[in-house]
Amino acid sequence: MSNSGTSGALAILASGGPAPGINAVIAAATIRARLEGIPVFGVREGFSRLMVGDSNAMTPLDIEDVARIHLRGGSVLGVSRANPTRRIEDLDRVIEGLKSKGVDKLMTIGGDDTAYSAFRTNERAAGDISIAHVPKTIDNDLDLPPEIDTFGYQTARSVGVDVVRNLMTDAKTTSRWYFVVAMGRTAGHLALGIGKAAGATLTVIPEEFEGQKVPMAHVVDILVGAILKRKAGGREDGVAVIAEGVAFSIDEDDLSQLGPIERDAHGHVRLAELDFAGGLKRLVRRRIEELGVECTVVDKNIGYELRCADPVPFDLEYCRDLGYCAAKYLIDGGSGSLISMQGGRFVPCPLRRMLDPETNRMQVRRVDVHSTRYAIARRYMIRLRRDDFEDDKELSAVADIAGMSPEAFRQRFQQVVALEPPALELEIA
Repeated sequence: MSNSGTSGALAILASGGPAPGINAVIAAATIRARLEGIPVFGVREGFSRLMVGDSNAMTPLDIEDVARIHLRGGSVLGVSRANPTRRIEDLDRVIEGLKSKGVDKLMTIGGDDTAYSAFRTNERAAGDISIAHVPKTIDNDLDLPPEIDTFGYQTARSVGVDVVRNLMTDAKTTSRWYFVVAMGRTAGHLALGIGKAAGATLTVIPEEFEGQKVPMAHVVDILVGAILKRKAGGREDGVAVIAEGVAFSIDEDDLSQLGPIERDAHGHVRLAELDFAGGLKRLVRRRIEELGVECTVVDKNIGYELRCADPVPFDLEYCRDLGYCAAKYLIDGGSGSLISMQGGRFVPCPLRRMLDPETNRMQVRRVDVHSTRYAIARRYMIRLRRDDFEDDKELSAVADIAGMSPEAFRQRFQQVVALEPPALELEIA
């Protein structure tokens, strides 16, 4: 660490999508800095206003401004997805705007894109501005140790479980299926966490495709197969939770069938603008009708309902710890690190080490589909499995629902289990 950084002001900036707990981080950091007599500024709307030289982009914060905001969702400073790293002049305006208020310490709150913007700002400022990054994403996909959640995830999962639980009751009451698409553009942690905890019929995540691109028909057949197997078991209802990142596992030519593909400022496909859930519903219904099977399917996207929920106690405590540590790290002269709590202890993670050298993006933590945790999730799902094709009685029952011979069913649907992980085997000491 360099010498103490108590001389100048601290600026706090939240960027990317909302996540429960942002206000708790802002409050804890502000209180910690103000108790040291350090001026604090809140940056409005992420990097967007600083990038254009808006002189009103920052507002002073004091203890009375933030004393109880930790209990609420959303962000009192707002957020944006503006990317200051695409043009050097934008980055320079950010730095100039911070310096104009006497800021020599910047705390950023955000996901992988914000972390990269923080890293570049730190480099470009050449020591004039120290930076600490607090990772937040309900996707839970930053490259931290497996047991360390990103803040906001536990709240989002809790709210998501309530939504899915209600849909499961409605599905059973009305004899219909729900396709619930959950946020998670690169990893399926949130979808799996919701699906497993709620006891959804099945959950589909991008990791199960092992990085391969699959035809849209493959994903459709996973869902159709689950509907048929459920019917063979005497049930007309079900809820499938699908991670939005499954869309990235589908051949892009197939994906374009759902409509025009839009991209955000960071070049990502705007999944929120892609009718993935509705498209899957239409394709599954078409396939089910071709088989002469009746099934009502309703699509539902959840994500915006989760992002600004009031944080659960876990995230309240966790985020206050992160905000305190970020402020103290900067006050004590630290810079250039992602702030984490591991095993109840503060651990700074240098941003440079967490960036993928090939993409200049934060490395992503994906669901380990070979873990015991995932294997248990799969065992509770009702979906076509490898052993369904090895048991003549099971195969005949499902094939009969589809109006097909067992052999014809095998030829049509066996490919959906090609990537199924091996059966779970526990070590016995």
